Amino acid sequence: MKKLWTLCAALLSVVSVASAQVSPSPAKLTCCSRPSAGANATEAFAMLATNEDFSGGHDAPLPYAYEGQGEMIEFKTTDGQTAKAFEIKSNVRSDKYLFVIHEWWGLNDYIKKEAATYANELKGVNVIALDLYDGQVATTADEAGKLMQAVKTERAEAIIKGALLYAGPNAKVSSIGWCFGGGWSLQTALLAGPKAVGCVMYYGMPEKDVAKLKTLNTDVLGIFASQDKWINPEVVAQFQKDMAAAKKKVTIKSYDADHAFANPSNPKYSQKYSADAHAAALEYLRKNFKLKG
Repeated sequence: MKKLWTLCAALLSVVSVASAQVSPSPAKLTCCSRPSAGANATEAFAMLATNEDFSGGHDAPLPYAYEGQGEMIEFKTTDGQTAKAFEIKSNVRSDKYLFVIHEWWGLNDYIKKEAATYANELKGVNVIALDLYDGQVATTADEAGKLMQAVKTERAEAIIKGALLYAGPNAKVSSIGWCFGGGWSLQTALLAGPKAVGCVMYYGMPEKDVAKLKTLNTDVLGIFASQDKWINPEVVAQFQKDMAAAKKKVTIKSYDADHAFANPSNPKYSQKYSADAHAAALEYLRKNFKLKG
């Protein structure tokens, strides 16, 4: 997963280009640009495979094999197909679920390890790491580019909706993701409707459609970095304004750090800020799940 957050940064830059639908120099484009009618993030993300920042100079994840608890599951999706995910069930009967959104490499063993961490910290909560790549995992930048191009918003949404159905009619769902996954975490909360009880997004692309934000059934914990050039303070401020306009609560934790400060493999990693942000996320999730202790 080395250099992942640099890739996400490039991705968000591409999203801005697609959203603005203009052709000034890249230095003038920001994530503040609002998407034009009909534009969606998935189509913009697919453009990343043709971006030089995406295709060159990025290290592949170091070999790692997860051997802990959990198992792969399969469930029906709302488009008539099936999808897979990695699940760690609570040791007690529970309708509480945490959806973990993977990064651009796909649902690899690193993500399974991350899911296990939350399963151990959130007793009484089922943890499901969704697979938006339908079983494919990238080990090189070239592979990741092809997989990213193949992602369709409609399919990803069908997978998330299928997971919500799998969780059951009484499910209480929170979501968490970083960068690319941070944006999908917010989209998951939107798709979850009344089932949504929490949403944590680490420096992810906010939803800019106030009408959509009005449908949120939960508050949001947004974790951002003030030195981030893409999900920058202006983007965060706009998100706060949009949430206020939608009459929804958002709690912002901003650190004097750079994008991907919570990723140990990133040169900008901050152990201090990462630990503080993780503690904030755990406190938020425990409160929203109404866990004891």
